[in-house]
Amino acid sequence: MNDQGNGPGLETASSHTKKAMTEISTVGTDPLLVVRGVRKFYRLGKRHVEVLRGVDLTIAKGEFMALRGASGAGKSTLLHLLGGLDAPNEGEIWFGRQKLTNLSGQKLAQFRNLKVGLVFQSYHILPELDALENVCLPARIARINPSKAEARARELLHRVGLGERMDHKPYELSGGEQQRVAVARSLINEPELLLADEPTGNLDSHTGQEIIELLCSLRSERGTTLVIATHDAKIAACAPRVVELVDGQVR
Repeated sequence: MNDQGNGPGLETASSHTKKAMTEISTVGTDPLLVVRGVRKFYRLGKRHVEVLRGVDLTIAKGEFMALRGASGAGKSTLLHLLGGLDAPNEGEIWFGRQKLTNLSGQKLAQFRNLKVGLVFQSYHILPELDALENVCLPARIARINPSKAEARARELLHRVGLGERMDHKPYELSGGEQQRVAVARSLINEPELLLADEPTGNLDSHTGQEIIELLCSLRSERGTTLVIATHDAKIAACAPRVVELVDGQVR
């Protein structure tokens, strides 16, 4: 199986992907992500549950987009597909010139580690590690020099306002501080794509707004493509582009 593919816009690309490239060319920006005809369903016993029903979406390099929709609309599922955490049952997902739907499990793991930063609603930081160790973890997995990884982690923790809390375990940190650790961790490998799935869902409104402002600031500094999934209209309004997901389809 070809891991790289030929990339959207070349002669071997599907008609769906060629259509996406035509759309992008009209606004004069290069796509980072091209999603065409993506369907995702699950079988729960005898039930067939269709979560995504033919999603078409293009996201430009460096773009900040909010994916808005009610609970159950398919936002998390779509984010997981964009980040290579899951695979669609039908359709194509391209990251630059790389077709994610062609990648093996090992290649997908490498893609996630090096190209994608993930921030979840529930933080997902390891309780046995302190803040510095949690942030360093993806760099260690990527086999980055330990001294270089630690220096980068310290810089990021200072940047997110946790310079004095690096040796604290998660149980010693507030929810907002734990989310700041997760944000720093998501950036340790300097990803091209940052995906945040309801990153303020477990936070009060003031702390949630601080996290959104932090994500926006870091994205602006680094030119990272940022996609935030949220049901909150106020959070979505922070993004220059808002895409509505209704019943598994982009509206």
